[in-house]
Amino acid sequence: MSIDVEQRGPSRADFVFLARLPGFGTHTAAKLRERADWPQGWLAVLPPRLAAPLRLWCERPESSPLHEQVMADLAWHAPAQGYHLLTPADPGWPAMLDTLPDPPLALWALGRQSLLELPMLAIVGARKASQAGLRHAHDFAAELVSRGWSVASGLALGVDAAAHQGALAASARLGAHDYAANPSTLAVLGCGVDVVYPAQHHHLRQRLLEGGGLLLSEHPPGTGAHARHFPRRNRLITGLSLGVLVVEATLRSGSLVSARLAMEQNREVFALPGRIDDITASGCLELIRQGATLVRDVDDMLAELEYLLPAHSTEQPSTQSRVASSRQPAVGSAASRSVTSARQATATATFATPTTSLPLPSLAPPASRAATPPVSQEAAPLCFLGAVPLALDKLVELSGTSVSELSMQLLELELEGRVMQAPGGWKRL
Repeated sequence: MSIDVEQRGPSRADFVFLARLPGFGTHTAAKLRERADWPQGWLAVLPPRLAAPLRLWCERPESSPLHEQVMADLAWHAPAQGYHLLTPADPGWPAMLDTLPDPPLALWALGRQSLLELPMLAIVGARKASQAGLRHAHDFAAELVSRGWSVASGLALGVDAAAHQGALAASARLGAHDYAANPSTLAVLGCGVDVVYPAQHHHLRQRLLEGGGLLLSEHPPGTGAHARHFPRRNRLITGLSLGVLVVEATLRSGSLVSARLAMEQNREVFALPGRIDDITASGCLELIRQGATLVRDVDDMLAELEYLLPAHSTEQPSTQSRVASSRQPAVGSAASRSVTSARQATATATFATPTTSLPLPSLAPPASRAATPPVSQEAAPLCFLGAVPLALDKLVELSGTSVSELSMQLLELELEGRVMQAPGGWKRL
């Protein structure tokens, strides 16, 4: 097969190939999609170790070592059974992800894909949440669904699980047996969508699929959970949502990483207040101090989001707004009014209520969908960090690592509680 000079961008198969190509990162893909013609422009700027396999794929895909795997990935897509494979070449691709600096190259989904067309808000928080925190997560999610919003979270223990449960309960009340047009809940995973993780959530996962929800991951089926997957998972939870609510979090909570990602993505950040002597409220109080919107009820959240949706849509919105973000860092609504006019000017919305229900997908993965082993990764920044904060540019100089790769490593280490951002840069804990 010769290279098609008329093709404007990668095809669905091309994106799946790129997602499978070792060493080809999402930051690189995002830059090439913006600045280079496919495929000649890509081949011209990629290093030989990436350009050679890409050229082989474009010219003789059947000769590529990845051909069989790409074909197996494409065979996963069976919408009538609830199995979905989405790429930026597909009409159902969630456009909000393209506003991220590193959107995924492919998404595997299990459940009701049309859920991605509804407006989404994320709820995140502590795994070891208090009973009050679990109740708040459940009740806020239920109220949002009753108002026409779907709820995104990460299917983790604690606040995530309570949010999914509240959303499912409210969705069931909206329609006893037909969930086709109801808002529901989206779980973005740090593993393949066919992998049950954590094991305690087997029944919740089943209930989510039966209740018109959706499991979503950028990792191929069979991929096991790994610590390095979760910071990347968090960027998708916030990237798919118009705002994120932090229910309970300590100062070292991974939920604060999600909040910072939401700020960088120019999404609204909300936080529930708590007692100043309660460690589980310390992260939320810090977010509020930095400018996140203090939330007492759902109305506080929806009042901050009215400018993103057409009039009256906060009561019964029918599709996900497609926001062309300016990619400016933002700190919650209280401190981001200066960018509101710019965001209003670039926000657009399309409305189409999904009408087709899907059968419950089988939870047993086909035998051909082999597990993808986790890849070990050295925590390079730890070699250079100490108690004194070190600037990011200095870290780049010392480690010889690119800014994008180093930033992702720091996110992973921050989630693990091994480093933190401080005035002047990053320091080791």
